[in-house]
Amino acid sequence: MDGRGRWMDNVFIERLWRSLKYEDVYLKGYSDGHEAKAGIARWIEFYNVQRPHQALENRAPMAVWRAGVSGAVGEGAVDMTLLASEKLGQRCALPTSPQPQQQQARVA
Repeated sequence: MDGRGRWMDNVFIERLWRSLKYEDVYLKGYSDGHEAKAGIARWIEFYNVQRPHQALENRAPMAVWRAGVSGAVGEGAVDMTLLASEKLGQRCALPTSPQPQQQQARVA
């Protein structure tokens, strides 16, 4: 960030939220949080995979991203989203263990 409160830092996320509100939330008027979570997830999927973006020459962001990854790195490209889902499916996440108890220092 170049400066405190700089408008250019927020312009992209503000545009995303504006699109979400006007294209999905206001039109559907979700009745509860579960319905809103599912509906917004569907919209985000649509936004990234199907919706053409004028700034991206009427291509979807995921198509541009995949073309950039495969074009720049070639066959050695790794799709981190697929890698993460495979690991979660195989339960190869980082191991967790209880933290050792710390002794309380006595105040005298």
